[in-house]
Amino acid sequence: MRLYDSRSQSVRDFHPLVEGEVGLYYCGATTQGMPHVGHVRSAVAFDLLRRWLEYRGLKVTMVRNVTDIDDKILEKSAQSYTDVEALGPDYIANEEWFALSYRFENAFKDAYRSLGVLDPTYEPRATGHISEMHELIKQLIDAGHAYPATDDSGDVYFDVRSFPDYGALTHQRVDDMQDAADADPRGKRDPRDFALWKGAKADEPATASWPSPWGRGRPGWHLECSAMSHKYLGSAFDIHGGGLDLRFPHHENELAQSAAAGDDFASFWLHNGLVTYNGEKMSKSLGNTVSPRQMLQLAPARVVRYFLGQAHYRSQLDYSEGSLREAGAALERIDRFLSRSAAAGLPSVEDEARAVTPAFAAAMDDDLGVPQALGALHDAVRAGNSALDAGDLAAAAEAAAAVEAMASVLGIASTSVNGGADGVGAAAEREALSALVEARIVERASARAAKDWARSDAIRDELAHVGITVKDSADGATWSLD
Repeated sequence: MRLYDSRSQSVRDFHPLVEGEVGLYYCGATTQGMPHVGHVRSAVAFDLLRRWLEYRGLKVTMVRNVTDIDDKILEKSAQSYTDVEALGPDYIANEEWFALSYRFENAFKDAYRSLGVLDPTYEPRATGHISEMHELIKQLIDAGHAYPATDDSGDVYFDVRSFPDYGALTHQRVDDMQDAADADPRGKRDPRDFALWKGAKADEPATASWPSPWGRGRPGWHLECSAMSHKYLGSAFDIHGGGLDLRFPHHENELAQSAAAGDDFASFWLHNGLVTYNGEKMSKSLGNTVSPRQMLQLAPARVVRYFLGQAHYRSQLDYSEGSLREAGAALERIDRFLSRSAAAGLPSVEDEARAVTPAFAAAMDDDLGVPQALGALHDAVRAGNSALDAGDLAAAAEAAAAVEAMASVLGIASTSVNGGADGVGAAAEREALSALVEARIVERASARAAKDWARSDAIRDELAHVGITVKDSADGATWSLD
């Protein structure tokens, strides 16, 4: 298996640090508001990676953090006391910061689960790891890589010029970097130094600070991930992931502070691409945003999952008005074949046939090439339909087993997604409908084979009467619900 490492900017052979096991950390929710489509695209991308690693027989320890305290959470909470209407319908007047944070944390979890994203092994909150962060800050101060602010603010900063490899992830020189805007620069030695600990402020809630050797305060954003990844995965682990927008400053600062403390940190850095709307960056000011909640109102959860996962994880994913409709049509072709197979009474297949195809495996091993893997899946669907039309039930059975295996790996099998607009009841109804319709289509095919055109037309008319359109093609009959 080969993966693209953002740090080395190259595709490298992937070999786990511990044979048979993989440690994977990726940045999860900052709970200042409802999840946006970029959040769930990232979650789906790393869920695909996890599923493929597990299919390959590896034991995956996945850590997805929750940033439940930071500047933006406190800002939104403070605004909700004075201008909740301007913030929008997702905010509640007079809501404490921790209540706001917990409510949005649950919204993220609901979105993940609706889209079939598997639960992580650990999902630590920043506020539950203050002591680990204190220990990391102390290590950095003792090593000469951090210092308390000179202005008695209680802030503690990472000294970027003390660490020669600062900029290694994004290949930048310190002098070319933007200033760190996470604290007042008057207490810094260099404006690019970033905050490890933020001293408590008079205008912030007392509940948003903790005692520390440097005074009451709260952790800096970057520090949180370094402390939590070390606790759950150790000083060295296999993969660190996140959205492309997190490479700088967040991931750059994570790498610097962890390496300066003596950790080897991540062997591979993986970054997923962003989501655009008709080729433009999504922006509230442009009025071109779409949320996971809106997508789930427009289409079943499996369709949304298919759309979010269909592009290569490193590429830009563009949303347009027809995106979900196209994803739904692709998923329907898979479902229709599996329904035909179920109705045909296929023979059982050997266990080794219940595997993905070689083309699918080669694509996934090549830096998680999902577009090519989907191509292999649809090739198997076409081959299976042709086998059914030819009456070759053994070949159809092998194709159906392979399709089910590939759909499961991609998280788009009917049993993979449970929630949103595509719950268990809806899935069961579709399966029942498909079985009934496919039985009639098989009966119609027999009539056509016997040149009983009257019977064939009568079956098609019966289906049309209840809103089901049948179309004949060289690949056999297909149907759709109008």
